[in-house]
Amino acid sequence: MEGDPQDRGQRLLVLGAGPAQLGLLAAARRRGLYVIAADRDPGAPGFRYADRRAIVSVEDEQGIERLASAERVDGIVAPGIDWPVVVAARVASRVGLPHPISEETAVLCTSKLRQRERFAEDGVPQPEYVACKGVVEARRAADELGYPCVVKAPDRQGQRGLSLVESPDDLEGAVARALDASRSASLLVERLVAGTEVTVNGFSLDGSFFPLTITDRHLAPQPAFGVALAHSWHSVLEPRSIALVIDAVRRAATAVGVLDGPTYTQVLVPEDGPPLLVELAARIGGGHDAELCRAAVGVDLNGLAIGAALGERVRRRQLAPQARADGACVRFLVAPPGELRVVGALEDAFALEGIRGIRIYRRPGHAFGPLRRGSDRAGAILAVGDSAEDALARADKAARLIRFDVTHAGTEVA
Repeated sequence: MEGDPQDRGQRLLVLGAGPAQLGLLAAARRRGLYVIAADRDPGAPGFRYADRRAIVSVEDEQGIERLASAERVDGIVAPGIDWPVVVAARVASRVGLPHPISEETAVLCTSKLRQRERFAEDGVPQPEYVACKGVVEARRAADELGYPCVVKAPDRQGQRGLSLVESPDDLEGAVARALDASRSASLLVERLVAGTEVTVNGFSLDGSFFPLTITDRHLAPQPAFGVALAHSWHSVLEPRSIALVIDAVRRAATAVGVLDGPTYTQVLVPEDGPPLLVELAARIGGGHDAELCRAAVGVDLNGLAIGAALGERVRRRQLAPQARADGACVRFLVAPPGELRVVGALEDAFALEGIRGIRIYRRPGHAFGPLRRGSDRAGAILAVGDSAEDALARADKAARLIRFDVTHAGTEVA
């Protein structure tokens, strides 16, 4: 846009400038908003879309409130990450900004324990769980639920404090990791349920839930428990199962009080029995879910989230799917361990049929470790095809072309 960016109209504060916020930041910039991005990492990749860079932790509530007041923002949004959803709701309430959800709902959407308690009250199916304070209680819970089981921090995301515990010998270490990550000195022990994992990206309007995409989660092997390597659309689930999943998510959103705005919900579908709610977040997904939604069904979920944060009236027609692709996927990139020197062959990969976008998360000099959490991923590819399988095959072909040249202990690895 021409002119001084300070003269642009509405001002949007985006909490986070990492990989999970790239799509929304780019959408806000295309719309011509004055974008203030907050992140504690000076090298965060999303800062390239910001007019104003604020080096502040998105968990620093007082700092975010001062920033929102000083910048006279018109809206605040927390895409892709959980805890800042509470910060955004609280700050918006205190400084008089519009916001799609209440503080109470934000808390329910960022505490797995409180959310599970609310689901239990409202009869929303979920995995069996026990809240614990330490090893003794966790061991009793694991004995009751059976091994293998899942141990997690109740108020973290991105696999922080999350472990698959296959035997009693592994329990103490898992409890230590969960408590170290927990904000509340507590943890959850959950029954491990086999089944298909799916993600539902949706939007609520005046209390009505609109499902947009139901995608299958393709998970990395151990020890990267819970880390998605890809998510693909259409889901392999049968129509009846998809209907049950949508109904469960609708009930979950109502239970936690999401009447307006985006939701990102993970659901486990066992071979027998109803779908089980793993967790619901009142935000857009952090794995480029909104970009996949636009490629797959033609709905601008990033734009809807921005509009909701600015207090704009969302129209039902904006939520109506417009078929764009028979299949779509986001396929994540994993770099070999070592210090990144250069990323090669991006143009060749982007030129392949069906490739709609490639994002690289890290700059030269970044040290990659082994894949353990979502934050260890190196980038992502958005692809479309004649089916989910075709889109995944195209993304895999592009991924094989991309080279992450790294150095490790004096050697070079490609």
